[in-house]
Amino acid sequence: MSKQDHRPPPRCQIFAHRGANREAMENTRSAFDRALHYAIDGIETDVQLSRDEIAVLWHDRFLNKIGLDAKHIDDFDYHQLKTLIHPESDGEGLMMLQDFLATYSSRCRLLLEVKNRGWETVSRHQLKIRQTLDLSGQNLEHRIMVSSFNLASLEYAHQYRPEFPLIYNFETDQTTADARALLKTHAFLYGLCLPIENLDGEMVELLREQDKCVAVYTCNSEKEITKALQLNVDILISDLPQQALALRGECLVERGGARQ
Repeated sequence: MSKQDHRPPPRCQIFAHRGANREAMENTRSAFDRALHYAIDGIETDVQLSRDEIAVLWHDRFLNKIGLDAKHIDDFDYHQLKTLIHPESDGEGLMMLQDFLATYSSRCRLLLEVKNRGWETVSRHQLKIRQTLDLSGQNLEHRIMVSSFNLASLEYAHQYRPEFPLIYNFETDQTTADARALLKTHAFLYGLCLPIENLDGEMVELLREQDKCVAVYTCNSEKEITKALQLNVDILISDLPQQALALRGECLVERGGARQ
């Protein structure tokens, strides 16, 4: 596959962070549906495993969002979680990754963050990766991307599905020098997802030189969104996709006027 096949779309893509999470419970059908009321380009969501190894959408390991502060998502089987997490609401109940992909993969681009952290065994990390990639299907047009903060998980994903677009999430303490070193040893990466605090012209230039996707999280203020747009990132992840879309429209108008 050529480099051209791996290039992201030419304009900045606006991704709703866990759906329209200011309007409905994050990572739920209601949040995703509300996000799609706007002209978004994609949705970012989070993949965890229940105790019985069902891939579900949930951001934190803890269940404090439903009042179970001492409990974890992987303390319960899937059907138990369904009875705990808004069982009275079809729109805001726990969603399986399988159902999410079946419902939304044809409606917009998707960025699936696999939440592989130190509290789980490597075997569960790898199972989560395999499930995510298997459920994503052939993905011939690269409408689905997988990201993680866990580099070993992305290495495993590349071995399992070499053609799948994989994005490494940077922490705030990682630098352009770290990115340069990483891309020398992990050229297979589709791109990096950077904290907005770390985004600067030098980082964007490096990734452009390497023909990599530039994604940025989480852009919520006008200043953050404008910064990402001015640096011409490929994917802008926001809790406020409607604001990001409006500012992108203004930016495009300004650029059009400047060319005249």
